[in-house]
Amino acid sequence: MDITNQVLDRNTLNAPQTDSHSPILRFFAHLFSYVFHPLFIPLYVTWFLAFIHPSYFSGFSGLGKQKLMLLIAINAFAFPAITVLLLKGLGFIDSLFLKTQKDRIIPYIACGTFFFWTQYVLREQNYVPRILVAFMFGVFISSSAALIANIYYKISMHAIGMGGLIGLFLVIMQQNTMLMTWPLSLVILLTGLVCTSRMIVSDHTPKEIYMGLLVGLICQFVGATINL
Repeated sequence: MDITNQVLDRNTLNAPQTDSHSPILRFFAHLFSYVFHPLFIPLYVTWFLAFIHPSYFSGFSGLGKQKLMLLIAINAFAFPAITVLLLKGLGFIDSLFLKTQKDRIIPYIACGTFFFWTQYVLREQNYVPRILVAFMFGVFISSSAALIANIYYKISMHAIGMGGLIGLFLVIMQQNTMLMTWPLSLVILLTGLVCTSRMIVSDHTPKEIYMGLLVGLICQFVGATINL
């Protein structure tokens, strides 16, 4: 009897684990993961600062705001995305979703380079509000911290992005340039949804999620302290 139980226990451990989440729940988890991919966060932030915030870009024309959005889209989104596609096409990474720590090394380095260049270009333009420079500098620091953390565990990039978004909104709230009650509440809600989604459709542990949030938050505070 004992031998039979041991065999059954071993077979149970080796059997493939079925997903307990419903297809609809997984659909929305994937949707939130795609819509709030870390590479989209700089675009969302620039749009918020330029078109929602009442004062940071008050002297900009509509065309000027669109040009700035294009600059961010090219340098902070298109170049990193194209780099990952090239790495996959050349066989340097196994998956576009960067599922392993090994796959993430080169993309972290490449993205950090593009993020540094973006904040440098913005810094050299005196008319660009310093809050955007501070944010992009925080993004660069976050990518560098993620590269270091990747040595030890697969920190969540989605959580870093959402933590950075919360950090930026807290900085704006501290500057008293806009009533941030509804934007901050919305971002906190979205952060919970995104992080929960990553727990459902990825293999991240709670530690990797929480550390990602902490890294994104702290790096934005550092960026604001240095640049504002």
